[in-house]
Amino acid sequence: MEQKKQYKRYTVTSALPYANGGVHIGHLAGVYVPADIYVRYLRAKKREVMFIGGSDEHGVPITIRARKESITPQDVVNRYHKMIKESFEDFGISFDVYSRTTSKTHHQFAAEFFRKLYDEGKLTEETTTQLYDEEAKQFLADRYVTGECPHCHNQGAYGDQCEKCGRDLSPTELINPKSTISGSTPVLKETKNWYLPLNEYQEWLKQWILEGHKEWRPNVYGQCKSWLDMDLQPRAMTRDLDWGIPVPVEGADGKVLYVWFDAPIGYVSNTKELCEQDPQRWGNWEKWWQDEDTRLIHFIGKDNIVFHCIIFPVMMKAHGGYIMPDNVPANEFLNLENDKISTSRNWAVWLHEYLVDFPGKQDVLRYVLTANAPETKDNNFTWKDFQDRNNNELVAVYGNFVNRALQLTQKYWGGIVPERGELLDVDKKAIEEFKDVKEKVETLLEQFKFRDAQFEAMNLARIGNRYITECEPWKVWKTDPKRVETVLNVCLQIVANLSIAFGPFLPFSSNRLRSLINEQNFDWEQLGSIDLLPAGHQLNEPQLLFEKIDDETIQRQLDKLEATRKANEQAQWKPTEVKDTVSFEDFEKLDIRVGQVLACDRVPKSKKLLQFLIDDGSGTPRTICSGIAAFYENPEELVGKRILFVANFAPRKMMGIESQGMILSAVDADETLSVVTTTKDVKPGSLVG
Repeated sequence: MEQKKQYKRYTVTSALPYANGGVHIGHLAGVYVPADIYVRYLRAKKREVMFIGGSDEHGVPITIRARKESITPQDVVNRYHKMIKESFEDFGISFDVYSRTTSKTHHQFAAEFFRKLYDEGKLTEETTTQLYDEEAKQFLADRYVTGECPHCHNQGAYGDQCEKCGRDLSPTELINPKSTISGSTPVLKETKNWYLPLNEYQEWLKQWILEGHKEWRPNVYGQCKSWLDMDLQPRAMTRDLDWGIPVPVEGADGKVLYVWFDAPIGYVSNTKELCEQDPQRWGNWEKWWQDEDTRLIHFIGKDNIVFHCIIFPVMMKAHGGYIMPDNVPANEFLNLENDKISTSRNWAVWLHEYLVDFPGKQDVLRYVLTANAPETKDNNFTWKDFQDRNNNELVAVYGNFVNRALQLTQKYWGGIVPERGELLDVDKKAIEEFKDVKEKVETLLEQFKFRDAQFEAMNLARIGNRYITECEPWKVWKTDPKRVETVLNVCLQIVANLSIAFGPFLPFSSNRLRSLINEQNFDWEQLGSIDLLPAGHQLNEPQLLFEKIDDETIQRQLDKLEATRKANEQAQWKPTEVKDTVSFEDFEKLDIRVGQVLACDRVPKSKKLLQFLIDDGSGTPRTICSGIAAFYENPEELVGKRILFVANFAPRKMMGIESQGMILSAVDADETLSVVTTTKDVKPGSLVG
């Protein structure tokens, strides 16, 4: 795929993470690692580029967290902005600027942006009815309203979505809505807001996206087309809230800019902030956002496609003077151990926790997330795959080849690069195999195919391993040391190439590798060369680039997730509703007794049934079958227990066995069954009542 034009510079943005929690592997895989790979590649190509990030710090979820913790919204965003920024730094996400939407620069810039649209009549003013809390004296954002879902009748549905059935909702659809602020029933009240008339830009959007950007990823193009095939509607750009950027218009007291109007402008205001800090290096902000020779790329997750491809471009088009994004390589979602990552359920691998458990292994996670990137469909992260890719690829392929080459050079030549003599066919074949690595990696990176590009970088190590294994320098040394010089020289050239090829993907280990070969000044354009390390060059002492991860380490991560799963089940579990009232006389008809288990065995040819032999106090053992075999791996453990059973059920045949009653069991939160027992040694046959 060829670019439509050559650009002088690149403006690269990554979605602003929401500052009400930390960063997890889903964020890293979906947005930040691919963005960082691309930017590092552009820098290696010596292209002029600015990489822009920042924290999104306005919106309802932040006010909800602040209210729960009895702190201010500013306290919330201060805490998480710091945590997020440090996590990105720890993982080598190399932003040129990482600022925030609570900065003075951003507040002023966003307010001026809105005011220009307002003054030029680009916004429409509409009065609508919204839910209002008369006790709290404020309009309620969607998440401040809960009630019964009209579809599945979940009692805890939010005003924007039912998390049980997944349906999108509006607050007025809820049955018996309640304000989460005061608990009172809200009322409908008129309010005025300002709208961006998306419908007026629909034909322009169709031409720009559907005709002009057919090269976009299918998921991005398809989602845009789905929206544009429908009639776009005006969308409110203001909200009735007290946390955010005040609407800079008379009569707009108590209103702030909609967070999705405010946040993307943060890309521009953060650029302005950086340019003002160092104008000599960066120039003015306008050249990064308003110069047609600048290529704008947005890295986002699939849930942000509409905002970056439709709403934000319309905002910039309405304002005038701005360039449009040339590509929006949105990723799909990453799941964790076959379950959707969820911050509310703590079902995630948090970056700050990962580095406690895997110190110094940032590149291992970067490698695995890229190798398993959700570029075209949702993908799944498992700790077993993480271990396998580390042990079987980073250690056994990449690290193994580098270590063999460096150790043999240290052993035979004291760590000095040997001369390269006459090349045999086997040498020429290896050199031929990796000479086009630069072209392959570049082509894939330009197409935003980071997973395939990393595979091509790793292919260098595969070529090296095949070559050194075929040549067997450790055997040839005894008979032909000159031949070994040539083999190791070629191997070391491949090692040096690896330090260049993996630079955008694995920055930490690439820097360590350059240190090992004692050369920091390689240029990207040298990738594929066989003359990177001159004969006589002194290498440093060999060290392992990567180390194996054992089963115990992985099991600890799995145990941590299992503990989280159980905690979630316990927190979410609610007892089933009490059944209809029955009379005491009806209850007395049941003959519930205590029995002691004399024997308990699985019923042959049945996966469900256990056969109990019970002492019921009559002197004749009673047989009862119960369908709980799946919950007792060793039914013998029930022998001797005093259990409860219904004695006066009519006998029935089960798998040819006459069952004389029913064992009582309790259903736990995780839907497992447990036989009900007594806390004391009550005599068999005792009545329960």
